[in-house]
Amino acid sequence: MNPRKVTKAVFPVAGMGTRFLPATKSIPKEIMTLVDRPLIQYAIDEARAAGITEFIFVTSRGKSALEDYFDHAPELENKLRDSNKTDLLKVLDATNMDSGAIAYVRQNRPMGLGHAVWCARRLIGDEPFAVLLPDDVIAADKPCLQQMVEAYEQTGGNMVAAMEVPPAKASAYGVLDIAEDMGSIVKARGMVEKPKANEAPSNLAVIGRYILSPEVLNNLNAKKLGAGGEIQLTDAIAEETRAGGTGVYGYRFSGQRYDCGSKAGFLQATVAFGLSRPDLQDEFATYLHDVVAQQKAAQ
Repeated sequence: MNPRKVTKAVFPVAGMGTRFLPATKSIPKEIMTLVDRPLIQYAIDEARAAGITEFIFVTSRGKSALEDYFDHAPELENKLRDSNKTDLLKVLDATNMDSGAIAYVRQNRPMGLGHAVWCARRLIGDEPFAVLLPDDVIAADKPCLQQMVEAYEQTGGNMVAAMEVPPAKASAYGVLDIAEDMGSIVKARGMVEKPKANEAPSNLAVIGRYILSPEVLNNLNAKKLGAGGEIQLTDAIAEETRAGGTGVYGYRFSGQRYDCGSKAGFLQATVAFGLSRPDLQDEFATYLHDVVAQQKAAQ
């Protein structure tokens, strides 16, 4: 099988980030830093590693800082160049986007993830495309989307990143109804968005990485309301499991996912990524050890 190459990616970043107020009163959640890189940079780096060359951001009011982040900063760059700080110039270079590589489209009402993706339909056209949710940060030797692209070359159709979750937590996710389990790849007969714990078809949950066919956009045209009264991307993907659909596959990725849409998940990711940095790990690990020792002593 030789499916069309995936070169476009959609980044839904229109949310208000209310769980991180008051910080998100003035800055987009996606700009919040995990160690020394904003969340959106992790998603962009992952997309680039997977061969993505066109980046589509679905934004809303108050996201101008997000747009500015990917622009060149001539004064800062010149100052670093004059100071011969070449290492920092290289760091900045990864944040710059070539003209025409990035596009922005507005979602003027919060109507769900499916609606956010639908807003980008004219920029996507009739090509397969990826969707990355910056809240889901994945630490992996090989970036998650790159793993998925390689698997997608075998299957075509639609592919979602999936991970095992405790049954009690299945109601927080879209969950796959598995038709065939082939190890790292599973074929789905359906998907259920936020099922009750005792009604989940499996414990294989969908997380924020997708490779989708343009047929999913056609399904979203119906603007059908799903769980929570929103237009759910899961519902549009699930339609492709039915007769005549392009097929849906789940991919058990290799790596550790952190839910940086929650405060606890953000803190967990900060610790994990801090400890993985050679320039920080020794000092940081010593500090954490001392904190734990002090807590135990206080008990």
